[in-house]
Amino acid sequence: MPGIEKLPIEETLEDSPQTRSLLGVFEEDAAAISNYSSQLYQAMQRICDAQNELSAATHLTSKLLKEYDKQRFPLGGDDEVMSSTLQQFAKVIDELSSCHAVLSTQLADAMMFPITQFKERDLKEILTLKEVFQIASDDHDMAINRYSRLSKKRDNDRMRAETVEDVYTSRKKQHQTMMHYFCSLNTLQYKKKIALLEPLLGYMQAQISFFKLGSENLTQQWEDFLGTIGTSVQNVRREMEEEVGQMQQTIQQMETSCDPLYAPCDPDPAHSPVCRSLTRKQGYLYTRNKTGLVSSSWERQYFFTQGGNLLSQGRGEVAGGLVMDIDNCSVMAVDSDDRRFCFQVTSFDGKKVSTLQAESRRDCEEWIATINNISKRIYLSENAEELAARVNQSALEAVTPSPSFQQRHESMRPSSKGRPGRASSVSSASSEPSPALSALSLDALVAPETPIQFDIISPVSEENTGQSKTTHAGRRSNPFGESGDTASEDSEDSILHQLFIVRFLGSMEVRSAESADVISETMRQILAARAIHNVFRMTESHLLVTCDCLKLIDPQTQVTRLRFPLSSVVQCSSHQDNKRLFGFVLQTPGGQSDGRAICYIFESNNDGEKICDSVGLAKQIAFHSEMDRKAVERRKEHDKAKEKQQEELSKQRQIEKDLEEQSRLIAASSRPANAPASDGKVLVLSNSQSEDSDAGDEGKKKGESEA
Repeated sequence: MPGIEKLPIEETLEDSPQTRSLLGVFEEDAAAISNYSSQLYQAMQRICDAQNELSAATHLTSKLLKEYDKQRFPLGGDDEVMSSTLQQFAKVIDELSSCHAVLSTQLADAMMFPITQFKERDLKEILTLKEVFQIASDDHDMAINRYSRLSKKRDNDRMRAETVEDVYTSRKKQHQTMMHYFCSLNTLQYKKKIALLEPLLGYMQAQISFFKLGSENLTQQWEDFLGTIGTSVQNVRREMEEEVGQMQQTIQQMETSCDPLYAPCDPDPAHSPVCRSLTRKQGYLYTRNKTGLVSSSWERQYFFTQGGNLLSQGRGEVAGGLVMDIDNCSVMAVDSDDRRFCFQVTSFDGKKVSTLQAESRRDCEEWIATINNISKRIYLSENAEELAARVNQSALEAVTPSPSFQQRHESMRPSSKGRPGRASSVSSASSEPSPALSALSLDALVAPETPIQFDIISPVSEENTGQSKTTHAGRRSNPFGESGDTASEDSEDSILHQLFIVRFLGSMEVRSAESADVISETMRQILAARAIHNVFRMTESHLLVTCDCLKLIDPQTQVTRLRFPLSSVVQCSSHQDNKRLFGFVLQTPGGQSDGRAICYIFESNNDGEKICDSVGLAKQIAFHSEMDRKAVERRKEHDKAKEKQQEELSKQRQIEKDLEEQSRLIAASSRPANAPASDGKVLVLSNSQSEDSDAGDEGKKKGESEA
């Protein structure tokens, strides 16, 4: 006979949708078997009833034939031949009636009893186990939901212990019930063949015994056939017994080995370390769905990775649906108000965000590590797990000091045996730097034991705060960190406005702001520190590039978190391999004397080189705008000087005219007082002229002498 399909008992603890789908197929098969068995039972019952009716009818016929002599026919006479003939028929029919009675008994025992047992015992056992399994599954879902709703703020040890115990009991009950249910369904695949063949075998054997007086050849053929069928039935029965024994042994082993896996939390983290080299993972997670502007709900689904895609599948679904393309995506652990062990996955373009919850911290970290490995496209390589293990090991070793840049460029520069002192010294600001000084060491780039800031703390820098206080002393300050009307006016007057979605990775103080390798070294140290300390959270912001400054804006509240003056940005560059990473160096107000600055590192959804090009374009526009502003100021100063010169010339001319008029008046006043004017007119002095005439006695005397 062909192989028997079986349910995998080893996968009952995982309880994946694939296992549930396969279970649904077996349940449909059991339902079909039950329906078909009911119809076959009804047909065989009709055969048995018909055979009983035939036996009774045959016996009645024989009885009627025996009573033929006792009948009194009005037109019939005593016919002894007819009576004897009928008596012979009655004897034969009576024997046939006995044979039919024996056949009825054989049909009831050999045909009806097996199918009745299969219908009343085996199929009802399947239905009972199905109901018990459904109740156990519902109890487990309720218990795991209560465990997932444990409050993070109100931590109650007694309530947590009760919830964990409830999850343990319900999961164990569901597992045991599911294993016995699978065992019964697997056994049903054998029993259905036995239940179909045994009644037919009994029917045919009863018919053969009934027709034993038939042809020997036909009887021999049927006996050989039925003997073969009987042998097959015995083989199936023996195979069923062996399979039942193996399944019972597997159930006992699974109950012993899976006992620690019933608890949702990690019983001993030391014995179950986090595996960070996974490139495929599957399991149940809670996903948050928004039901309104503020409210949200959590739904438990089965998530699994397939290539570079993250898929989810609900119970009862045949196949999974695409959740997100996780190639070049970003994943980080997040803090939820009402849930624990949450992490957030953001697509490469930032348009789709999914918040998921795992059962334990270990499961959460494994999901984050797996999605990070898939995001780096490690799964495309031949030995994906080995490559992922090497990448994670290199991330752990990245925190060790790297070789100095001087050793890195040792083979590229000429020999300096004759001048060893210049290779290790730092030139002053007035002297020209030598080629050996271009290879700076690690300590010359980044200060040792420099703290790394992984989050944005201060909303506005101290320099901008001081400027805003001096510029707008009488204006009310904004408590949310916005720079006020000045920043908005600057942004409105700016020619360039470009907005990018970025995530802040970290910042640290650097010593050399002009070095070309300072940004790449800062990226290496920040990424290594994040990998060592398991820092996955990143603050998402909008980076606004204008001709005056760089702004980090909160995407939800539109509040300016940080404002970097464009004049303080020394350089901006992206990573050589991962173009999504970029950074810029900001010169601090007090760091111009010793050369110290702060390097900020970000991750963008777009290409980091575009952001660096945008910053360079903004600096060029700002430079040309500054040159134009200075030219306009020089032109205005020149125009003011010309106007001032014209005013001085006009004043000088007016003074000369006033002096001439004053001289003429003084000459006229030196004549006799009674001598009228020749033209009969009276001279009237203006106020300005009178003030000039009263300047002093010396002026009057000097004027009279000149007259």
